[in-house]
Amino acid sequence: MKSLAIMAYAGAQESAVLGLADLLDVANVISAGGNGATVRVDVLRPDDLANARRGYDAVIMPPNRSGARGADDRGVHGWLQEQHGAGTLIASVCAGVFWLGHAGLLNNRPVTTHWGLEDEFRETFPKVDLQPEHLLIDDNDIVTAGGMMAWVDLGLFFVEHWQGPQVLTSTARHLLVDPGKREQRNYRSFRPNLGHGDETILRLQLWMEGHVSENLSGEVLEARAKLSGRTFLRRFKAATGLSPNAYVQALRVEKARGLLERTREPVSAVGWAVGYQDVSAFGRVFRSITGLTAVEYRSRFSVLDVRA
Repeated sequence: MKSLAIMAYAGAQESAVLGLADLLDVANVISAGGNGATVRVDVLRPDDLANARRGYDAVIMPPNRSGARGADDRGVHGWLQEQHGAGTLIASVCAGVFWLGHAGLLNNRPVTTHWGLEDEFRETFPKVDLQPEHLLIDDNDIVTAGGMMAWVDLGLFFVEHWQGPQVLTSTARHLLVDPGKREQRNYRSFRPNLGHGDETILRLQLWMEGHVSENLSGEVLEARAKLSGRTFLRRFKAATGLSPNAYVQALRVEKARGLLERTREPVSAVGWAVGYQDVSAFGRVFRSITGLTAVEYRSRFSVLDVRA
């Protein structure tokens, strides 16, 4: 029997705490029916830690609902350090990864969290290799999952890891969830920084929003901003965090996402509408940013009945 603890710290998302326990309970019933492995699941509160067992096979830090980041939860940090030092696999979902960072477990490690927390996490933990495009990263003794609902993906990860692919498939079917591998970039939206204070770059960004189908080459943007080449590149990168080319690609793909979700325009027409005359080039850029083809994206996220 494997053992897993879900750390229900102050402010933890209770739906994730209870949902994980229920998911693993379903998997246990299915696995036991085939004489397979079962998982003991303990839900621990901070007051339980003094008497908690040592050496769980895994500990999960769920998301939080309060906006807290756990910097002052030193008792939890110390307990996580002890568990990890005893060979326990430590996992987190969404902002739960901040507790792992404050416990000192993540330096030079690849991890993920919700894409909306990227800037805050990088500023707080500059020595961690944050990869927010991924929904789940398995680094052997540290496993991290992205958004608030990624507890489902993490739960299924443990089911497959300990109870096998057949129990995983049966559990997913029972719960009507998708056991397929997802990526966070399938869902990530491009929200450009507009609060940087550089009025020249801001005016250019707002103009680009309404002229996405036009020529947005570096020369055109430099001329419109009335800045020389190196000065333009330096100020644009400082303000937006991206090179002009990367910014244009992200902006055009974001506009294309909206068209694919809300219209039935052919993919080629969508590409033209956001500035790509070469449909194959549009397809390559779209897939590199979203992880999906335009057709796959529309099939998954369209608000229309694409069969109509």
